[in-house]
Amino acid sequence: MILEATKVSIFKRTRMIEPRFRFRAVALLSVILVVGSSLKAQSAIGVNWGTLSFHKLKPSTVVDLLKVNKIPKVKLFEADPDVLEALMGSGIQVMVGIPNEMLTALSSSTVASDLWVRQNVSRYVVKGGVDIRYVAVGNEPFLSSYSGQYESYVMPALLNLQQSLAKVNLASYIKLVVPCNADAYESSIPSQGAFRPELNEIITRLVSFLNSNGSPFVVNIYPFLSLYGNSDFPQEYAFFEGTTHAVTDGPNVYYNAFDGNFDTLVAALSKLGYGQMPIIIGEVGWPTDGAIGANLTAARVFNQGLINHVVSNKGTPLRPGVPPMDIYLFSLLDEGAKSILPGTFERHWGIFSFDGQAKYPLNLGTGNRLLKNARNVQYLPSRWCVANPSTDFSAVTNHMKLACSVADCTTLNYGGSCNGIGAKGNISYAFNSYYQLQMQNSQSCDFDGLGMVTFLDPSVGDCRFLVGVTDVSSSSFRPVHRWVIPWGLIVWGFWVFVM
Repeated sequence: MILEATKVSIFKRTRMIEPRFRFRAVALLSVILVVGSSLKAQSAIGVNWGTLSFHKLKPSTVVDLLKVNKIPKVKLFEADPDVLEALMGSGIQVMVGIPNEMLTALSSSTVASDLWVRQNVSRYVVKGGVDIRYVAVGNEPFLSSYSGQYESYVMPALLNLQQSLAKVNLASYIKLVVPCNADAYESSIPSQGAFRPELNEIITRLVSFLNSNGSPFVVNIYPFLSLYGNSDFPQEYAFFEGTTHAVTDGPNVYYNAFDGNFDTLVAALSKLGYGQMPIIIGEVGWPTDGAIGANLTAARVFNQGLINHVVSNKGTPLRPGVPPMDIYLFSLLDEGAKSILPGTFERHWGIFSFDGQAKYPLNLGTGNRLLKNARNVQYLPSRWCVANPSTDFSAVTNHMKLACSVADCTTLNYGGSCNGIGAKGNISYAFNSYYQLQMQNSQSCDFDGLGMVTFLDPSVGDCRFLVGVTDVSSSSFRPVHRWVIPWGLIVWGFWVFVM
């Protein structure tokens, strides 16, 4: 992960984010959209719905969660048929994502783009279907850590997809966008914002395409990563409650990192002649676990401050009174199967836990309403796997490696909510995570006699020992070994708390 090194570069942010790569084809059935809906989206607070989870809620349960919380917009990282089918008739506006790995094929011919549009867009955009408003072509394809591997495919893919949408009469309704990481631009102060020199040509072509088709510029902004990666970054500047480290830029004063980052992009677009281009925040949020600074209190303060700031229509110094078109909080649910290469906090961005339970009070700007929990969640029985107190744990190392190579142990890391529960508590947490992932199979709690099943909840304070969710009618639980990740990537800081 590459992050800001000094305060003078606090407006640039680089995030190494794992690609989302699952793609499933479904039978094609091309239809034409019934005309009449507005082409102009209203400003709103939406959410990112990622599905890289060991414990997946039914898509219909998640859609109900969106509706009960009056969340009007959702951004998906892939065109998952189960998710899209669940969204049919919901009235929720959707941004469908295309993983970076698909750009090569989509840029090669209109045959591939025609097929993708038929299978993943036009079959769902029918009366009473899915209200798809955007297709996100790639996910942060210009990220510096990708070393340009996707850059040459972005524009050809965009042009092919635009033609494919036109063939099914959807080109004027569904807008193509390219979510960019904030490391695409840089500056010491916002007014000097400019795109990275090596990106200048392709970004110029991109914004010209977006402008000609009435599409916004989509950017992901993460003040948390600025704070996480730089010990000199002023903590209060990451939030929205005022700071003693305000940044003065000529006549403008910046009191939070979000506004500074946003206006750096505005300045960069202005240098290309597109200073008035609408901007959508594709991802923004704060994690709740897995690292120092990632906690419930900080996440609530940041997200509520952000929402209040945006819905106030105050705007920023370079765009007074003009907030982003929309913002998509990252994210709706925790994703326990995500890569943790960027950091162990990566699995804990949700405003809801994996089972759809609100983590903290949050008003999404829809009146005096706080988050409501998911309804009708199907749980496994209330039992847990813990360390057997009557056994010798000298041989526990290999069992811990197994449990944490398959299940999620990131809350045990330094700064995590389960970091202080002691050696046996760590063992119990790892055993239980594996046990729940194995659908509470009795053999999965054996660990050569080191584990035992209990009916007493072993949770301690903020450290929650989970009980899995189940849905026998769908594939909410995948075979465990499909998810095996080298254990060293998961527990790199773990053993100091166990041994």
